[in-house]
Amino acid sequence: MNTRYSRQILFAPIGRAGQEKLRQSRVAIVGMGALGTVLSNHMVRAGVGFVRLIDRDFVEPSNLQRQMLYDEADAAEHLPKSIAAHAKLSRINSEVEIEPIVADLTAFNAEQWLTDVDLVLDATDNFQVRYLVNDVCVKHGIPWVYGGAVSATGTFTAIRPGVTPCLRCLFPEAPNPGEMATCDTAGVIGPIIHIVASYQATEAFKILVGAEDAFNPNLETFDIWNNQHQQIKVANARRSDCPCCGQREFSFLEPDTQDGQAVSLCGRDTVQISPAAGQGGLDLAALEERLTPLGQVERNRFLLRLHVDPHTLVVFPDGRVLVQGTDDISLARTLHAKYIGA
Repeated sequence: MNTRYSRQILFAPIGRAGQEKLRQSRVAIVGMGALGTVLSNHMVRAGVGFVRLIDRDFVEPSNLQRQMLYDEADAAEHLPKSIAAHAKLSRINSEVEIEPIVADLTAFNAEQWLTDVDLVLDATDNFQVRYLVNDVCVKHGIPWVYGGAVSATGTFTAIRPGVTPCLRCLFPEAPNPGEMATCDTAGVIGPIIHIVASYQATEAFKILVGAEDAFNPNLETFDIWNNQHQQIKVANARRSDCPCCGQREFSFLEPDTQDGQAVSLCGRDTVQISPAAGQGGLDLAALEERLTPLGQVERNRFLLRLHVDPHTLVVFPDGRVLVQGTDDISLARTLHAKYIGA
């Protein structure tokens, strides 16, 4: 056994047998923002054998205060977060297989990317994606760890299908986006990110090494600014009428075939327009040539940015487009049609 893990092996609940289990484990992390950077750091440094990084976004200067894997060069180059994280993590532990995925997790691809792993870690910032993760994991019997953080507050719980309540048992309906605080509306401080993600990572280690006597059965919440920590007992919260784990109706896995599905990203002043099912990708070099006369264009291997003041269109090779500078879906569609095409 590699001596790099010697201190972890000395921790009796893991030991040599647990370290070997970690080496053979496969983990997917959904979201490579603040929580994802901490979670991936823990997984890779601990020697988890395979780590998949899934994220749709790219590094911006406002990320650097809390998204600990990224630096100013990543932001200046507009690197996709999963690509920038892969570069950093590969230098941390070359023994781990790290797979970066630059894409939006949707009903079309979720089962492809989340069903060949032993555990899924939630590092997203919206409940629609979490319900999608919940559907996949309950359907296929894969444990996952939910986590969220904003301002100075955070929450986490581990979900083991067939044993614990699922996310829809605990939260039957998604909170109204207009009523939810986000990092872009309420801010966030770095320490709450590390606290929540470290608890998530610890539950992940317990699950991967099979430490059933140590599993945390609670939904835990923190407010570190006001020195509050609450354990909510949810072990008996499973519901037979739960649409997901009770009735096994996986509605979030039903693809929306609407052409160019558009969604306003909460608190981001950004609309994401996704390509229709079966639509081909985009040639960014050809697109750059076509758009250069129309505005300032920047391109790297992973994305193209078109600045048409006061908006910026960020185009990815898979056809996905972020229209920044508006939360108006109709305007975003108009700009998309005008510059990218219907």
